[in-house]
Amino acid sequence: MIRFGPAGIPLSCKGRTLRDGISDVHHLGLTAMEVQFIKVNPLTRVVLEEEVGKLPFDVPTQLMVEVGETAREAADPASLKLPLKRRQNVTGLTWSLAKDYADLAQTRALARALDVRLSLHAPYYVDFFGSEEARDRSIRQIQWAGLLASGLGAGLDVTHLGFYGGGSRADSVHDLSQIARELESWLQRVTDGQVHLAVEPSGHPDVFGSREEVLELAHQIRGIVPVLNLPHLAARERSTFSDTIQLQALVDQFVEASRGDLYLNFSGVEFYGPTEFRLTPIKRGLVRFDNLAEILAERDYDVTVISSSPLLEHDGMYLKLLYERALSRRWTKKHAPPPKAPPAPAKASVPVKKAAPAKAPAARPKPHPHRPVARPSRPARKRNRGRR
Repeated sequence: MIRFGPAGIPLSCKGRTLRDGISDVHHLGLTAMEVQFIKVNPLTRVVLEEEVGKLPFDVPTQLMVEVGETAREAADPASLKLPLKRRQNVTGLTWSLAKDYADLAQTRALARALDVRLSLHAPYYVDFFGSEEARDRSIRQIQWAGLLASGLGAGLDVTHLGFYGGGSRADSVHDLSQIARELESWLQRVTDGQVHLAVEPSGHPDVFGSREEVLELAHQIRGIVPVLNLPHLAARERSTFSDTIQLQALVDQFVEASRGDLYLNFSGVEFYGPTEFRLTPIKRGLVRFDNLAEILAERDYDVTVISSSPLLEHDGMYLKLLYERALSRRWTKKHAPPPKAPPAPAKASVPVKKAAPAKAPAARPKPHPHRPVARPSRPARKRNRGRR
């Protein structure tokens, strides 16, 4: 099955709640949506008296994401599944799209009823090689995004892995691979294997995310899903992927690394300098979706196509239209009637000469009704009398 949807609540949606966005996606004929978890507002406090004995996921009007004995200790993921105790410290989130886990459950039920598949994008700013505080904050934000994704029934926690460190490129890749391994393991334990870490490529050469790095990470760590973000790869490799053979090889690489399914992010892209680019509406971009639509029309695996274009749902519907055209051409070509056989050549035969038809006697001309008949002259009459 193939699904199309926007990266966020549709721009045309009158309501700005998450459930309004999911309903609007459904009414537009789309079947996917990437929820944007961008602004993070954590608050750490002591457990209240009325919360003692309750599970963190059952506390009303609270999105609890961490529980610990002290504010500074590393939170144990198992503590999220145990009743709260006195003098424990809890960290909760204030998120405009949901107020508690019961709210997330209602949104999950709506998405399933409308057949809209959800994924969730973690905060965009990630830095594992800055200060210790920045590293800890980046790890925790990706973990918190995984908890929200689990509450929404989303299967992917999409993220970048941030800038390279100050050392060699190989050392940075090794360290980031270890962090990704730990994050995937954490998600497996806390969400019971329902949510996986999805790593995006980056269009900036100073950020982790070349084609080779993302694919190698997915091959090394079981469970990690590589995201085929075509505009970012186009900016990174300075290629428009207009060659169908080259594009087919790229798609096959990501399908193999993701073990059968494909999560694809698409928008228009324009290049400016050696490292400068920007995302644009699809019709204005240098990378076209037509060749990719032809490849997807031939696929035998599931695909989710997310529109990250500035036009969001408009370009999401346009991507779906291009795919349906490619699918129609494929179906017409496959079910076209066989060509008609050429007619058999006629057998050679001796021509028979036909007798010419007999000529009919010439008809005597009839006198004209209004023209008088010529009479012989008088001398002729006398001669005729004399002969008698």
